[in-house]
Amino acid sequence: MSKMKLRANGREHDIDVAPDTPLLYVLRDDLALNGAKFGCGLGQCGACTVMVGTEAAFSCLLPVGQIGDRPVTTVEGLGSAEHPGPVQRAFLEEQAAQCGYCIAGMIMRAQALLASNPSPDEATIRQHMAVNLCRCGTHMRILRAVRRAARDMKGGKPGGHA
Repeated sequence: MSKMKLRANGREHDIDVAPDTPLLYVLRDDLALNGAKFGCGLGQCGACTVMVGTEAAFSCLLPVGQIGDRPVTTVEGLGSAEHPGPVQRAFLEEQAAQCGYCIAGMIMRAQALLASNPSPDEATIRQHMAVNLCRCGTHMRILRAVRRAARDMKGGKPGGHA
């Protein structure tokens, strides 16, 4: 075990875990941030996707000891049910979730894309989102949600950025 600090969703947490513990386990078990899901444990499905710094990351593969000072953002850090963030709102408006298991990871991957590229073209969206899987087949609604979020955030609509 090793004492370290982890900044998650804007809050600093003192944790006492082995440095090779996957970030996903720390988020879920120690911080009660349950948005990121355990899917495959191999970084092949994306259900565990969070942002580390400004990049999307598979939290099931990333040892917490490698986070360092970089902030971690989970879906809980983007907004709430009462006040969803722009990407969350777009996913709700496009009814992009069916079973919902993949959606937190999808939202985080979309958030990372739009943070680095606020006006992605269709090919860029598809390429960026392709690494996250949805077994329910809502891919077209997910793509519409990413396009909507980009449009809303660019246009300065409520919750977006002017």
